[in-house]
Amino acid sequence: MEKATRKKKLGGYPAVGVVFSITLALFALGLFGTLMIYSQEFGKMVRENLNVKVYLKSTLTENQRSQLEKTLLGKEYVASGETALKYISKEEAEKDLVAQIGDYKEILGENPLKDAFIVGIKPGFQDTTNLKKIKADLETVNGILEATYEKHLFDAVNTNFFNISIVLIVIAVIMLVITFLLVSNTLRIALFSQRFLIRSMQLVGAKRWFIQRPFLFRAAGYGLLAGALTSALLWALSDYSQKKLPDIMLVHNQRHFLFLLALLLGIGMVVAVVSTFFSIHRYLKMSLDELY
Repeated sequence: MEKATRKKKLGGYPAVGVVFSITLALFALGLFGTLMIYSQEFGKMVRENLNVKVYLKSTLTENQRSQLEKTLLGKEYVASGETALKYISKEEAEKDLVAQIGDYKEILGENPLKDAFIVGIKPGFQDTTNLKKIKADLETVNGILEATYEKHLFDAVNTNFFNISIVLIVIAVIMLVITFLLVSNTLRIALFSQRFLIRSMQLVGAKRWFIQRPFLFRAAGYGLLAGALTSALLWALSDYSQKKLPDIMLVHNQRHFLFLLALLLGIGMVVAVVSTFFSIHRYLKMSLDELY
């Protein structure tokens, strides 16, 4: 009886080890995915603070300024929401200038500053070529004296975020490959104990799909379970982090995070099924001597 039990254990399928290994691989992938979401949201925050300053002609009346505001809001490159437009009167600008350099009127006399709009630009129009076109377009609008922007700041943001995006994409591909290899090796080792069962089914005339089907369904279940466990762990970690570090909420995108969790469920199931398929296919082609 003890001998029979030992044989059963030796030939059993290590379900717990398989689920744990897949969960571990998916968890590492999920952490990196969360980091990508945070970096994307941080980049979005930075870009929302990039703008073009539009100086107005001093002869503009209140009605003309209101009409100009509507014209600017109708431009396709102007951002939406609170960052779209901000009006700064020359009196407000003067207060800021006095706070920075002190009283300047003894030297300059009257207020030399102009009324201005701070115009938020959509991220898709923040490259050098579009900014030049935007500047030229704004300066053709009636009532606008000049449009300026900090070219070096836009260039630095575009360059840095482009380089960061490339690095993150490369790392993401590497992480996916590592996840696939880790899961594949785990399942191949797990199926090693089932190789004689596979050969027995093959010897009695079972077709390949009939042999593969139960293993593939089981792999799909284990992958789905591992994905669910990973999602639960990431959710708990994210919730805990936001309670301990509230600033994380500034870069946390709930919709993207939920999409990541759903994606991990799919990746866990697909990787497990694909890895199992190739492992079984390998054992089906092996001779009896190779199985030993």
